[in-house]
Amino acid sequence: MKDHYHVLIVGGGTAGLTVAAQLRNQPDPVEVGLIEPSEKHYYQPIWTLVGGGVVPREVSERDEADYIPDGVTWIQDAVTAFDPDNNTVTTRDGRTIGYDYLVVAPGIQLDWHKIPGLKEALGSHGVCSNYSYDTVSYTWETLRNLKGGRALFTQPATPIKCGGAPQKIMYLAADHLRRKGLLDQTDIQFMSPGAVVFGVKEFARTLEKVIARYGITFNLKHELIEVRGPQQEAVFRVTDEAGNTSEKVVGFDMIHVTPPQSAPDFIKQSPLANEAGWVDVDKYTLQHTRYPNVFGLGDAAGTPNAKTGAAVRKQAPTVVHNLLQFRATGALDQPKTYHGYASCPLVTGYGKLVLAEFDYDNRPVPSFPFDTTQERYSMYALKLYALPNLYWHGMLRGRA
Repeated sequence: MKDHYHVLIVGGGTAGLTVAAQLRNQPDPVEVGLIEPSEKHYYQPIWTLVGGGVVPREVSERDEADYIPDGVTWIQDAVTAFDPDNNTVTTRDGRTIGYDYLVVAPGIQLDWHKIPGLKEALGSHGVCSNYSYDTVSYTWETLRNLKGGRALFTQPATPIKCGGAPQKIMYLAADHLRRKGLLDQTDIQFMSPGAVVFGVKEFARTLEKVIARYGITFNLKHELIEVRGPQQEAVFRVTDEAGNTSEKVVGFDMIHVTPPQSAPDFIKQSPLANEAGWVDVDKYTLQHTRYPNVFGLGDAAGTPNAKTGAAVRKQAPTVVHNLLQFRATGALDQPKTYHGYASCPLVTGYGKLVLAEFDYDNRPVPSFPFDTTQERYSMYALKLYALPNLYWHGMLRGRA
C-alpha cells in the first residue's frame, strides 16, 4: 500500500462508499484510498423491520469487500488522528498516510456506556435495541413473547441516526399487540427529552393520530439516565415547565432503548471538529470551514440536517462536485449546494408508512406527486422492497 493518495476517504459506510464510487465513475477518475476497518457492511434502515419481525437480520449484512469500487485502494485500518496542517492521518496500525484531498465520513458513535446499566442489561430482562446488528433480533424475541404489561420506548437528548427510528419500532410493537389482542392489556409509553412529537408539523399531525389510535402515552421532557435490568426498572430525568428536574423510576416488561450518540472520539479530539465535536463543514457546500481541501458528509458532519441515508444520497454528489471543482480551479466559484434534504420513512404499522421528506428549515420537500403526510401501503412497500435495492445496487455503486 502507498503512503499517499490523491483523495483519501475516511469511513467505508454509506457516505464513504457512495463518494468513492461517484469519484471513480468520473470520465477521468482520480486516485482514491479508503480507510475502513470493518469486514462487514450493514443496511441499517431495515433494522426497524427486523425488530418488528418482518425480515431476518441477515438481509442487512454484506461483505465490505464486495462494495469497494473498482480502482479504489481499501486500507483495512482505522484512523486515530488527523494532522490537516500537514495533510496526513495516523492509523491504529501506526501508519502515517498523506493526501491531497480528504473526505471525512466515519459515521456516528453509539455511546451505550453513557447510560449506566444499559450495556450490561442489553439482550436480557426485556432490554432491547434496534441500533446494532448484535442486538436487533432480541427486539423481536422480546416483542413476540410479550403478554401485556408495560412497554417503554426511549429517545436520547443527542442527535441520532434517523430521528424517527425510536418511534417506528413502537408503532410496529403496538400493531403487533393489536393483532394478538393484547393492545388493551399493554401500557405503551414513549419517553422523549424533546418538546414535540416530530419536528415537522405536517407529519407530526399524522403521528399524533397514530399515537391516539394505539392509545400510546407520549411523555415529553423525559430522558433515560439509568437502566436497572434485573429489576426491570428505568430511571428518567424529568424536566418541568420551569426547567426544574426530578428523577422518576418506571417499571417495564419491555424497554427499547435508543442509545445516546455522538461524533466518533477521534473526530472530537481532532482539529477538524467544531465545538460540539462534529466535522466543521459549511452546511451548504460541505467543505471544511478552515481546511479547504477537506470535505465532510454523513452522520459525523456538523450540519443541522436529520442524519439519514437519504441525506447522504444528496450530500455525496455535492461533495464530489465541489471537491473536483476545487481540485480543478482552487476555488468554489460555482459550488453545488446541499439544502438539508433528509427522508425519514415513518413506519406506523405493518403495511403502513408516512414518508417524511424535509429540508434544513423543516419544510416538506416531497418526491412524489401525492400527499405523503398520510399513511400509505405504497410507501411501506418502498421501504421494504425498493429502497434496499436502490441502496445496494444504486447508491453504493455511485448510480443514484
